Amino acid sequence: MKSGAEPQTALVPRGAALFERVDYRLIETEEDKDRLHRMRYHAYLHAGLIPPSESQRVTDRFDDAPNVWNFGVYVDNELCSAVRIHVLTFEWRMSYTTEVFGDVLHPRLDRGEVFIDPCRFVADPEMQQRFPELPYLTVRLPFVACEHFNADVGLSMVRTDHQAFYRRVFLSETLTEPRSFPGWPTKKAVLMASDYPRVREKILTRFPIMRSSAFERRMLFERSAPRIAPSRPVLVAGAAAPA
Repeated sequence: MKSGAEPQTALVPRGAALFERVDYRLIETEEDKDRLHRMRYHAYLHAGLIPPSESQRVTDRFDDAPNVWNFGVYVDNELCSAVRIHVLTFEWRMSYTTEVFGDVLHPRLDRGEVFIDPCRFVADPEMQQRFPELPYLTVRLPFVACEHFNADVGLSMVRTDHQAFYRRVFLSETLTEPRSFPGWPTKKAVLMASDYPRVREKILTRFPIMRSSAFERRMLFERSAPRIAPSRPVLVAGAAAPA
């Protein structure tokens, strides 16, 4: 669906120029999944994260988890980047992040906290060069998910050299020391967290493109036969987020 932020008088430069050309689509067909898996492969190979493989695809068992949404970010109808979003609740805990950092997350899930857990954030290397705003427009999706699912925390399992981006955009804090991550033999990852109710307004002030309408959130995250439902009432248009 076309990005559907609510009207605003001034968009910040980061992502604003490209915003109206962006289309967010849930990856569902076999053809789209194959295109996504190939883009992941080329992005990771280009970054030196994985060795070459004959399949030229990157996928894992969490791509079809019941609590997952795989999104492609299209510019002018061309797939440019993607992100996989897990909604983690007391009932639904399947993700790589809970495997790697379960000792940190499971006690909080036991207490009923709701996490938005984005991963597999990739961009086509050529498109990344053409559209340097892509990272901002791609990570907008987890922020919109935090709004829709009324999350307590937005998580980020990121490479150690990418922490500055998440501190700057989402005011995230690093929770752990670096740990090995499955499939990344040359890199380690840390767990970062953004206290969504506390930082929401600050982020929206600094990055107005993160705003979304209730209609956009429903179009992105509601399914005709949902495998997982929000564990709390979702925010409606005009409703204030918790302070």
